[in-house]
Amino acid sequence: MKVNIEITDTFGGEANYSWVKRYSFESDESLSDLSIVRRAKKISDMSGVRCKVEKYGDTIALRPYGQCIVMFITFNE
Repeated sequence: MKVNIEITDTFGGEANYSWVKRYSFESDESLSDLSIVRRAKKISDMSGVRCKVEKYGDTIALRPYGQCIVMFITFNE
């Protein structure tokens, strides 16, 4: 399973996409959501940053407190 990560700025709380950073990694389907979030934060140098987590089916959104950015984690089979 391929995990895709997009980090972008926000405007009014919504994703703005005036700039985007993209990352990806391979993962097996046995990993929990928490493990995937931890790996995504490590890859994008956001380890230790507290975030609000929102789950939307096959997408996880992380919104770091005090920052105007959002991270989307999506899964491709």
